[in-house]
Amino acid sequence: MAQTQGETTGWVGWIYFASMIMLILGGLQALAGLVALFRKAFYVAPHATHGLIVWNYAAWGWINIVLGILVFMVGLALVSGRTWARIAASFIVVVNAIGNLAFLSAYPLWSIIALIIDGFVLYAITVHGREVSKD
Repeated sequence: MAQTQGETTGWVGWIYFASMIMLILGGLQALAGLVALFRKAFYVAPHATHGLIVWNYAAWGWINIVLGILVFMVGLALVSGRTWARIAASFIVVVNAIGNLAFLSAYPLWSIIALIIDGFVLYAITVHGREVSKD
């Protein structure tokens, strides 16, 4: 059955799911940044000799805070169905996935879960994003 213009399918729920996941991921990413600023020892991998990442923990913390706030704000805009929000969300989800790869050696379970969620969010935004479009 072909979808007529303006008809909304059940897939629109995926966009709302993606938006809510972005809100949650943004909050958690900002929280991870705060932990990096105030409890540096939390992110020390037992087998790493030079630390977890290239930058110092303060820089990593601020990067996570800014990225988390950005992901949260785009998640809010995504609910409104704006095209720019879908484009920004797609870019941010990819960047967030790359960022989660940095945690793979220290926290593999969380990193894998975050990468899977990023994949679902990206799928929802790119495949079914037009169904909530207001542009």
